[in-house]
Amino acid sequence: MTSHKTTQTMKPATAAKKLGVYLEATPAEFQEGVVSRDELNALQADPPEWLRELRRTGPHPRPVVAARLGISISGLARGGITEPLTTEQIQALRAADPEWLQRERATQAEVQKEAERLKSTGS
Repeated sequence: MTSHKTTQTMKPATAAKKLGVYLEATPAEFQEGVVSRDELNALQADPPEWLRELRRTGPHPRPVVAARLGISISGLARGGITEPLTTEQIQALRAADPEWLQRERATQAEVQKEAERLKSTGS
C-alpha cells in the first residue's frame, strides 16, 4: 500500500484568524475559497499588498484591537467595543484614554503580574 499525502486545508475564517485579520475585510476570493497550509505559509512569508494594508490600517479583529490597547478581549466588551476597529480608531481611543480603558489596562497589568508571580513560584 502506498500512502497519499493529502493537502491540509482550512476555512477562510480559520486562515484569517491565523493571519490576524478581519475576515469580512479580506478580498472575496479569499473569503469564498479554502486555504491550504502551503498557501497560508506563503501569505505569512510574503504577504500580498491587501494583507499588508489590512494589517496596517484595519479593520482589525477583536484580539488585535485588545492587544493594541493592552487589554483583554473581555475588557473590550466591558468597554462597549464589539465591532472591529481601524488603526485610526484605535489611536483615537488611546489618545482619548477613557476611564474604562485605564481601568482595563490596570486590570490587565494585575493579571499579568499575578501570572508572572505564579510562574516564578512554580505553582
